[in-house]
Amino acid sequence: ITNGIWSSNATMAVRTSGSGPGGLSLLVVPLLGHPGVTMRPLKVTGPTSSGTTYISLEDVRVPVSNLIGEEGMGMRYIMTNFNHERLTIAIGVTRQARVALSSAFEYCLRREAFGKILMEQPVVRHRLAKCGAILESQWAWIEQFVYQMTKLTKVEADVELGGLTALAKARAGIILDECARCAVLLFGGNGLTKSGQGELVEKIYSEVPGTRIPGGSEDVMLDLAVRQLVKNYQTKTRTMERPRGSSKL
Repeated sequence: ITNGIWSSNATMAVRTSGSGPGGLSLLVVPLLGHPGVTMRPLKVTGPTSSGTTYISLEDVRVPVSNLIGEEGMGMRYIMTNFNHERLTIAIGVTRQARVALSSAFEYCLRREAFGKILMEQPVVRHRLAKCGAILESQWAWIEQFVYQMTKLTKVEADVELGGLTALAKARAGIILDECARCAVLLFGGNGLTKSGQGELVEKIYSEVPGTRIPGGSEDVMLDLAVRQLVKNYQTKTRTMERPRGSSKL
C-alpha cells in the first residue's frame, strides 16, 4: 500500500455480504496501534519516497460507524474514482516524459563530441524529433480529456471517457518509457549516474516501471479501453436501430 507506513487509517474494500461485487463495502480501517494490524515498509524500485507498505490484518474489528456510504456499494464507489485517478497519473507521467526529453535536448546543445555539439548530429535530431512528436500528441490528448471532464456531467464522463482514460493512462507510460530511454541514450554514460549531469534522467528512467503499474497495469488498461469502447458502440448502435415495422420516413 502506497504511503501506508505513515497512515493512521486506510480505506479498504471488504466483503460484508455475499459473493460478487455487490458483497463489497468500503470501510475506514484504523492502522497505527490497532489490534490485529501489523505494518512493515517495503523497499521498491524507483519511487523510494512512496512509503510502500505491507499491511497484515488478522481478526481486526472495525466499528459499524466506519462504513463509507451504503453497504454493498464498495465496488461502485471504487469504480467512480478511477477516471480521475488515471487522468491524474497520465498528467504526471506525461510531464515526467517532458522533463526527461527537455533535459536531453538541453544537454545535446552543450555536449561536444568530435569537435561539434551533439545537436549537430542528424541521428540525434531524428531521435529527439520522434520522441517529441509522440509527447506533444499525448499532451494535446490529455488537455482534451481535461476539457471534456469540465464540460460533461459525472455520469456522462464515466460512460464516455472511462475506456479512453484507461487508454490515455497506458499510453502515458509507454511514452515515458520511450522518452526516458531516449534521454539516457543521449546523455550516454552520464545518463547512468546517480549524481552529476545525468542524475535527473537516471532517476526518471528508474521510475518508469513504477508509473506503468499504479492505477491499473498497462495490459489491463489496454484491454479495458477496447472492451469499454465495444460496449459503448453496441449500446449506441441499438439506440439508432429502427424498430421493426416502423416507417422508413
